[in-house]
Amino acid sequence: MARLTGNKQLVSSSGQLLFCLRDLNALPDNEKKAIYGRLIPERLVRMFAPQAFEQSSQAGGLHLSFIAPEGLGLLRLEIRLHPEDRDTVFFLDIADTPYRQLELAFCVICDPFAPRFDVDIDSRGQYNRFASLGRNISEEIRAMQAGLFPNQTRRGLRLFGEFFPLLEQLADSLGMEMIVAEPLTYDNAVRYEKYGFDYLTGRLLMQRIHEGFAPGGFLHRRLDGSTPFRMPGMERTVRGRSWAIHDGIMDEPWDDVRIYRMIGRPAAINTFPEREEEVSLFLH
Repeated sequence: MARLTGNKQLVSSSGQLLFCLRDLNALPDNEKKAIYGRLIPERLVRMFAPQAFEQSSQAGGLHLSFIAPEGLGLLRLEIRLHPEDRDTVFFLDIADTPYRQLELAFCVICDPFAPRFDVDIDSRGQYNRFASLGRNISEEIRAMQAGLFPNQTRRGLRLFGEFFPLLEQLADSLGMEMIVAEPLTYDNAVRYEKYGFDYLTGRLLMQRIHEGFAPGGFLHRRLDGSTPFRMPGMERTVRGRSWAIHDGIMDEPWDDVRIYRMIGRPAAINTFPEREEEVSLFLH
C-alpha cells in the first residue's frame, strides 16, 4: 500500500500487483524500462539533451544501459554522454533485500565535462576498489585541493536531491516501507543524514568521530600536518574530516555503517551540528 500522498501501488499492464524489483524485472523490457526511467531526474536530461526524452536505449541523446535480469531483484542503470565514454554521467545500483526493503547500493551523478582525478586507480593503473587495494596519493591530493571528497573522480551535478524523491516514490509504489544503504565514506553518511536517514549500525561510531575531532579529542590531536590529509583545521568541515578518515587517522577502519530511511518519515539526525558549510560535490 502506497504511503506518499498521490502515489499508487504499481500494477503491471496485465493487472498484476508489483511488490519488488524482481517483480519489475519479470515484465516485458519496454514496460520495466519505462518504470525504471522514472528514476532519471528530468533536469539531467535537459542539461545534456534538450530534445524530448523518449523511453528507449537513448534519452534524447544520452545513452542508457539497463541491467535488470529476469529472476533477480536488482537494477543497474548507467547513462553516458557518449557510448564509448569511460565514465558515466549517472550510475545507479539498487536491489531488493530479503526483508522487502529497497537497498540503495550506489548512486553517482557526475559532470562529464569537469576535470577527472584518477583516484580510482592505483600506481599500476589498476582499479583499486575505492582505495581498498591501493591508493593514488598524488591524484588524491589534487582531488582534495580541487574541493572533491574521497573516491570522487569528478565534481557532481547537485542532482541527488532531485533523484532521491524519485527513488522514494518507486519504493513506496512497491509497498516497501524502508530504503537502506551503506555509506562508503564519512561524508556520505553525513550527507545521507540530510535526506532523513538514521543509523541501523554506526551511530556510536559517528558520535565517537565527532567527539574525537572536537578540540582536545584524539583525532583533533592527530591533525598534525604529518600528511596533506591531516592538516590542522580539517576538523571543521565534513570534507576535511572525511579525507583524514580516508587517510587512516582512526584506530579502526571505516566499516559496518548501515543506514535506513523510512518512506515518508524522514529522521532528524545530525552527527556534526557545528560543521562549517561547504559545497557538496559527491552525491549532488
